[in-house]
Amino acid sequence: MSKQGAFDLAFGVGGRIGKDEVLSAVDKYEKYHGYYGGEEDERKNNYTDMVNKYYDLCTSFYEYGWGESFHFAPRWKEESLQESIKRHEHFLALQLGLKPGQKVLDVGCGIGGPLREIARFSSTSVTGLNNNEYQISRGQVLNRKVGLDQTCNFVKGDFMKMPFPDNSFDAVYAIEATCHAPDPVGCYREIYRVLKPGQCFAVYEWCMTDAYNPNNEEQKRIKEEIELGNGLPEIRSTQQCLEAARKAGFEVVWDKDLAEDSPVSWYMPLDTSHFSLSSFRLTAVGRLFTRNLVSALEYVGVAPKGSQRVQAFLEKAAEGLVGGAKKGIFTPMYFFLVRKPISDSQ
Repeated sequence: MSKQGAFDLAFGVGGRIGKDEVLSAVDKYEKYHGYYGGEEDERKNNYTDMVNKYYDLCTSFYEYGWGESFHFAPRWKEESLQESIKRHEHFLALQLGLKPGQKVLDVGCGIGGPLREIARFSSTSVTGLNNNEYQISRGQVLNRKVGLDQTCNFVKGDFMKMPFPDNSFDAVYAIEATCHAPDPVGCYREIYRVLKPGQCFAVYEWCMTDAYNPNNEEQKRIKEEIELGNGLPEIRSTQQCLEAARKAGFEVVWDKDLAEDSPVSWYMPLDTSHFSLSSFRLTAVGRLFTRNLVSALEYVGVAPKGSQRVQAFLEKAAEGLVGGAKKGIFTPMYFFLVRKPISDSQ
């Protein structure tokens, strides 16, 4: 469970956005999305503004409800949500074959939960790339708390044009982050460029599965709910992502939708029919409590105006995620491991 309390949530809403500007930021963010009549091209052309607004508005909600690692995970029976999240991160480190002392890049690192876990697990030095100043400031505070501020760091930058020299890193990973890219080929090409020849990139991608039918109105609505509630320009198919990696120059080692074999459904914490004391804030009762709390804090002026609207589109996202999972049309953990050919010394 997150260590963030109600007042941390309230004061964090808006991130680096001025408190008096949160409501207008919510208005603009919502209008980007198809759920409110927005166009995909508009989201792609303005992805930096859209994604920054999203994480300024939502980071404190994520940290309050989910913890420091903003991602899902396949889960074993009798395993807690937090245990599954750590194991999911360890799996990525093992697939990359990380060794002590290596330089690793986390693309779209959030507030650094996976960065810290993987750095401690593998004794590597991890750099987190993030284009959101508020998340970087939170990550730096959390790194200092656990004593990783000397070996791990954050760099502000766009993953479509990374501020690193060619062949800089021994390994690169991305956890549910490159789904924010307006062009996956361009994003993967940048990852390819900064990765050393012969080394690997591992990723968990948010994707529509082969079962998705774009002509089905209900499925289209679910997709739009997920895009709205998660700051996405579009959700690509698994095959589009893998083909984009090939076009970027990578050799595919292996790929799999890890949601398929999960003994416990990855979406269970978001399913309102499920109750858990360890993940109470995510349950129907916990979300009702948070909804009323945010409403009260906004009413008395502690939380900025617009906070309830942020919670509303996050709850809409949860509905879309659960609906997409139950219909088998969406996965947040399409995994692939790819290698930059050793012959490419650039």
